[in-house]
Amino acid sequence: MIARFEELDYQETRMGELTLRRRADPETGEQIYEVKLKDEYLMSSLFTVAEEELATLGLAAAHGTDLNVLVGGLGLGYTAATALTDNRVGRLVVIDALPAVIGWHERELLPVSAQLVRDPRTSLVHDDFFAVVRQAPEPGTKPYDAILLDVDHSPTFTLDPSHADLYTTAGLTSLARHLAEGGVFALWSDDPPDAGFMATLSSVFDGATAHVVDFANRLTGGTSSNTVYVATRR
Repeated sequence: MIARFEELDYQETRMGELTLRRRADPETGEQIYEVKLKDEYLMSSLFTVAEEELATLGLAAAHGTDLNVLVGGLGLGYTAATALTDNRVGRLVVIDALPAVIGWHERELLPVSAQLVRDPRTSLVHDDFFAVVRQAPEPGTKPYDAILLDVDHSPTFTLDPSHADLYTTAGLTSLARHLAEGGVFALWSDDPPDAGFMATLSSVFDGATAHVVDFANRLTGGTSSNTVYVATRR
């Protein structure tokens, strides 16, 4: 039986204090994993439906086999782990700016860590996703069939000010260079569909859609929702 709260890791990062903790649900005894950045809760294993739907909806729009997939933001790993359940995925690259997060999975501290790190298709990369997609792809680099992004709270509520340029026409155009023809860009957001961002997304990509993902919220006893944007390279 674990304590009500157990701190699994604490590290100072360039964005502030990062904490991974585990707690036991007092009613069910379920182990719940939570990540905090400074005083802000980033994610919880209580709520993974939308993160999983990011992969499901994004890959549903992708065509072909032996898909080359890039995930921006590792977190608790549910987006990446869901992507691996698609047998068409031949290679999965996950970029995270925080080496501590990669270390959690390499140490198999989280529920889906083993599924990720033991799959030969997976590569965990310490890098700045936003800096990577600002740059032109290196010559000879295989383009991605899908890019799945879950880092910021929403296009208008970013974790770091340096991320904001991605959600502009210029930023999305730069990202699109890393996609194969007909490749898919999918984005998680904690906010309802944003008409302004949809207009920007549609100016760069084809078939832009905002999917509202509802899920039961055990903390409020009601239903909460996130948004998954999906669009195809023009």
